[in-house]
Amino acid sequence: MPKEFPLNKPGFHPFAELIGLHFTSIADGRSQCTLKVNGKLMNPHNVLHGGIVYSMADTGMGTALYTRLNEGEMCATVEIKVAYFAAVSSGTLLCNTRIIHKSKSIAVMESEIENNGKIVAKAMGTYSIFKAKRD
Repeated sequence: MPKEFPLNKPGFHPFAELIGLHFTSIADGRSQCTLKVNGKLMNPHNVLHGGIVYSMADTGMGTALYTRLNEGEMCATVEIKVAYFAAVSSGTLLCNTRIIHKSKSIAVMESEIENNGKIVAKAMGTYSIFKAKRD
């Protein structure tokens, strides 16, 4: 039975809250999240720090995969590759994520990040799936 991932429950995902990431949908191997660009997320060149885009993709991927994990399973990022197409200095980012492939122990995910309808980055990630250790 797939696990549930609460949609924007305060305190559930502190890092997402810190950067202002909000989920708009989470279901069946997919997720969608948004993030409003603000001055605290900029790099010294006054454009959005690439780590924010990476964080959106990573968080979106883990969340999408979470919907396909069974009770007692967890996942962890193995690697993510991000291609950045355009600098972002304002607006709201939209990250759409989906599972490309999932086996018993590994999953491959894809995220596409848009700003005002324009694709600004794409990411592909690999995740390990494993049983949670019990104390």
